Amino acid sequence: MSIPVLVFLIGVVAGLRALTPLAAVSWAASLGWLHLENTWLAFLGYAAAPYILTALALAELVNDKLPKTPSRKAPPSFAVRLITGALSGTALGLPSQSLVTGIVCGLIGAVSGTLGGYELRTRLVKVTGGNDLPIALLEDVIAIALAAWTVWRFS
Repeated sequence: MSIPVLVFLIGVVAGLRALTPLAAVSWAASLGWLHLENTWLAFLGYAAAPYILTALALAELVNDKLPKTPSRKAPPSFAVRLITGALSGTALGLPSQSLVTGIVCGLIGAVSGTLGGYELRTRLVKVTGGNDLPIALLEDVIAIALAAWTVWRFS
């Protein structure tokens, strides 16, 4: 699969769950699948980075289920998703000298994941009777699986 497609997919994950792609990219770097050594993103492969980012991603999964959590389309949340999508995309693109591709495809994926994920989740909640929790959990599973599959392609 091509780098732009994989970068787009990791951006989509950022649109679904902002911190999940950073955790996945960090695990890929620490496991040696993604070579970020001697780049400005080398910190993602440091020993503690995947554990810290995974803990933050898990906290986000819990926070997403709380009733007072703002919409992913609200400006602060949307901005964070754009940043993590671009950063994760950059990390996937850097080893193959695809910096611009990483940024652009990561951003496009993040926008797509944010808006598309919101629409899909909203519609599925309506169709299934208004209970958001099962759909939110399904979205978690999709985001984690897609992130894992995407970075695994670099192994």
